[in-house]
Amino acid sequence: MQNRLLFHQSSVSLEIIGLPDFSNDENKDQISIISQWKLTIIDKPLIEGKIEHLLPIMEAFYIYANHLVQKKLPLYESKLIDIKADNLHLHNILLKSSKPDVEPLNIKIGNALLADTINCFDQLNESSKVRLKNSYDFKNIPRKITSLLDNKVQLSNLFLPPLIAICSLTLFSSTFIYFYSPVEYKEKNELINKK
Repeated sequence: MQNRLLFHQSSVSLEIIGLPDFSNDENKDQISIISQWKLTIIDKPLIEGKIEHLLPIMEAFYIYANHLVQKKLPLYESKLIDIKADNLHLHNILLKSSKPDVEPLNIKIGNALLADTINCFDQLNESSKVRLKNSYDFKNIPRKITSLLDNKVQLSNLFLPPLIAICSLTLFSSTFIYFYSPVEYKEKNELINKK
C-alpha cells in the first residue's frame, strides 16, 4: 500500500505518493521511493509526474525565485521547464512533457502563487517523512526567498485596503457635500422658527 503525504499552503498543495524503503529499516509511514507527485495550484491545470520530473521543477522554482530576490534577470530555461517574468507580478511557466506528441502546458501565476508553491516545496524538503535523493542541494538556496516574496505580497496587502478605504470615503463624502446646501438648510430653519 502506497503512502500519501500532502503539503499545503493557501492556494497550492503538493501531494507525494510513494513507499518506504524497508531495506533501510524505514518506518512504514515514510516515503523514500516516490512513485508519483501532484502539484495543484488553484484555478490552474493539475501538474503531475514522476520523481525525475519533481526535482528539476523544484530546482527551477528555487533558482527563478532566487533571481527575483537578487534582482537578476528573472528567467530560467531547461528542457523540462521554462519560467520567465511577464512583469513584476506575473510569471509565465512553460512545462514541457517528456512524452512525445504532448503539447507544452503554459501557466501564468502571480507572486502569491509563486510564494505558495515554493512554500510547499520547502515543506517537502523539511519533512522528516519524505527522503529526497537530491541531485541538487536545495539547502544552498537562501531561506529568505519565500519570506521576501511573501513580504512583497504582504506589503501590497497592507497598504492597498486602507488606500481603497480612503478613496471610497472621499468619494462617498463628496457626494453628500454636493447635495448638501447650507443656504437652503438655513432658510428652512428660519421658516420653521417663524411659525
